Amino acid sequence: MQTRESYSTKQKDVIKNAIKNIDKEFSIKQLYNLLKGETGLTTIYRCIDKMFMNGELSKRISDDNVTYYSYLEKCDKNNHFYLKCEKCGLMEHVDCDCIVELENHILKNHNFLPNTKKIIISGLCKKCKEC
Repeated sequence: MQTRESYSTKQKDVIKNAIKNIDKEFSIKQLYNLLKGETGLTTIYRCIDKMFMNGELSKRISDDNVTYYSYLEKCDKNNHFYLKCEKCGLMEHVDCDCIVELENHILKNHNFLPNTKKIIISGLCKKCKEC
């Protein structure tokens, strides 16, 4: 039996599909405007909160106190990370074994085991770097 938290609704599907098609960070207000009233603000907040708690979204609070989210593409591989542009908010998923070397360094030299499924490296994308 599905619980209220686990079942899928048309509104949740609309929200998740919209988020998966956004290639940069977004605020809840931006998502609400993108959906053009297809779903209520309360439902959006609940869905965003659940997706964040499930590790499907990253969250950043800007200097002007606006919360921005980015979709974290699901990946079953252990050796991956994300590149996030600080200027345009583009989020790119990267499968690369070089993250293993970094993980080993952190574990050996800093006695800390990082969660490599959630590593986000900030910087500038090619497009923004050239501007």
